[in-house]
Amino acid sequence: MSGVDRLVRDEIRALHAYPVQSSAGMIKLDAMENPYPLPEAVQRELGETLAAVALNRYPDPRPATVRALLRDAMGVPEGADVMLGNGSDEIIQCVALALARPGAVLLSVEPSFVMFRMIATFCGLQYVGVPLRPDFTLDRDLLLETIARVRPAVVFLAYPNNPTGNLFDADTLVEVVERSPGLVVIDEAYHAFSDATFMHRLADHPNLAVMRTLSKLGLAGVRLGMLAASPAWIAELDKVRMPYNVNVLTQAAVRVVLSHREVLAEQTGAIVAERSRVAAALTAVGARPFPSAANFVLFQVPRASEVFDALKVRGILIKNLNGSHPLLSNCLRVTIGTREENESFLAALKQSL
Repeated sequence: MSGVDRLVRDEIRALHAYPVQSSAGMIKLDAMENPYPLPEAVQRELGETLAAVALNRYPDPRPATVRALLRDAMGVPEGADVMLGNGSDEIIQCVALALARPGAVLLSVEPSFVMFRMIATFCGLQYVGVPLRPDFTLDRDLLLETIARVRPAVVFLAYPNNPTGNLFDADTLVEVVERSPGLVVIDEAYHAFSDATFMHRLADHPNLAVMRTLSKLGLAGVRLGMLAASPAWIAELDKVRMPYNVNVLTQAAVRVVLSHREVLAEQTGAIVAERSRVAAALTAVGARPFPSAANFVLFQVPRASEVFDALKVRGILIKNLNGSHPLLSNCLRVTIGTREENESFLAALKQSL
């Protein structure tokens, strides 16, 4: 037995690394990115700002200006504190690390964001996934019964959910928060496209936290996530955050872009409008789109894997979810791109079908 086989934990060896497909030469509609560049004037301002950044200095570990801009942009209520992460993934990992007592459970629903399960495994927590109903809604009774039985240290719920795109029933989520013995994190990565949030409920529930990211708003490349929760929770979670985790270029870029929030709002509006058009067009070509409150649409077609491969041949990269979960049989997920990108996708899909 090699040193790798002997020393690496069995549960890690059993995992597959998070898959990122090559998109070279393709229209990239697989990763829920904002398809629009920043306006030229903002690009120039950004370039000038980044050129003046002191790369020889460590970043501020708790940058006051960035945190204040995020509080304002994200509507964080008074009395709540915020922690910044290198994307939402690092925040999930911080929560898992802080709560990883022997036997502790991280609970989520399935299908949902794959990193909930993966990070639980990384950090040595037991993972419990509660299946959604066939229409991707929460099975309230099963979810609450499972919470009462396994008593999770933390519950992660995406709102809207990824990869299904739907919003869960808000009243059921409130019940989850009220009946959970541990922390409940509502992942609102796609909040800008849904007009739904639990941020205003933070003051009512001391075990509630709300997670956000700038990735879907057009800053996927700078990697900035945020967790809002009570100061008591943030004080403990901040202890496992890596020092200097948000680099100086990210901090500077966020300061510039968040001072032009009207640009992000305009781009978000265009994506939402295109989402409705793409969903209708999917139905017209014989696909079955599912309702979405995010910046992507999940849809079902016969022989989905063959269709996925045919789209790649035609220069379109989307996400193949067929085989990842029983509820996602023959399902594909397409990110909403520009109108031109969406037209190219729809034309290629029609040919592929």
